[in-house]
Amino acid sequence: MPPDQAPVLETKSSTMVLNSSRLKYVSLGVLVLQTTSLVLTMRYSRTQKDLGPRYLASSAVVCAEALKVFTCILLVFKDSGFSVKLMNRLLKEEIVNKPLETMKLAIPAGIYTLQNNLLYVALSNLDGATYQVTYQLKILTTTLFSVFMLGKKLSLHQWISLFLLMAGVTLVQLPQSTQDEQKSLTASSQFVGLVAVLMACVSSGFAGVYFEKILKETKQSVWVRNIQLGVFGFIFAMTGMVIYDYDKIRESGVFQGYNTITYIVIILQAVGGLVIAVVIKYADNILKGFATSLSIIASAVISYFLLKDFNPTEKYLVSICLAWFSSSQDLEKKKR
Repeated sequence: MPPDQAPVLETKSSTMVLNSSRLKYVSLGVLVLQTTSLVLTMRYSRTQKDLGPRYLASSAVVCAEALKVFTCILLVFKDSGFSVKLMNRLLKEEIVNKPLETMKLAIPAGIYTLQNNLLYVALSNLDGATYQVTYQLKILTTTLFSVFMLGKKLSLHQWISLFLLMAGVTLVQLPQSTQDEQKSLTASSQFVGLVAVLMACVSSGFAGVYFEKILKETKQSVWVRNIQLGVFGFIFAMTGMVIYDYDKIRESGVFQGYNTITYIVIILQAVGGLVIAVVIKYADNILKGFATSLSIIASAVISYFLLKDFNPTEKYLVSICLAWFSSSQDLEKKKR
């Protein structure tokens, strides 16, 4: 190699490393922003009376599933070289001509639909910060399902991290030693929110591991699999909306109570999975763990200063540290 070319190659290498580093931190910031924004906007949209009548959660889930399918179709169209003919051929071969493979997605789709509805119930009855910490139990449920369904083995270090997580969640749910009458009046509401988020953790863990198992057993594109998942999710969500909210829809329509915040919630919920995919591509699991932890802290800060629906206590600060430490350590071990 000519000596005069060495500095040029070194410069290009340094530039590539710098760009890669920037992509990691940009993707980290995007994930923190997406996770925190979804929790807080959903919470705000479900609790603020000055926004008008409350929109139907079942309707929002239907719209999110439809948007998710549309987005994945666009991505498949891009991967097909922007050829409608090639895209149609691919979708027909992978979805229509493989009915058994397609039907496998019906189970996680139904569970994800249930989970999305439960998250609306949880955030209608819990403050955003409490929800964020409690929802970290999905790490525990995901791990347990991975052990039983995928045969994964955990080290002692990982089990200790899981127990620390459970300790943090238990702390945040212990009753406050206060005589505040308003809190006693909302105890039943908080219980409903807690049950909803716990059910969401179980459904999230099972559906996530089941979906991972399917992806590992086939060579289909992730976007194609998400289209299959989204179509079933749309069907289940539409069925649930008609069954549970038929009278309300008949009276005021599907889009009753919709406003700008509602559309933002739907968009954030629909593109959430795509953001995770980008983070995994450009960053790593350790940064992803930090993003999850940072979103918990960000939710607590914003809930306190903007939504004014959260009063942090020493007990909560301890629990948030435990949840942060356990989630970060668990993901770090997976990285190794």
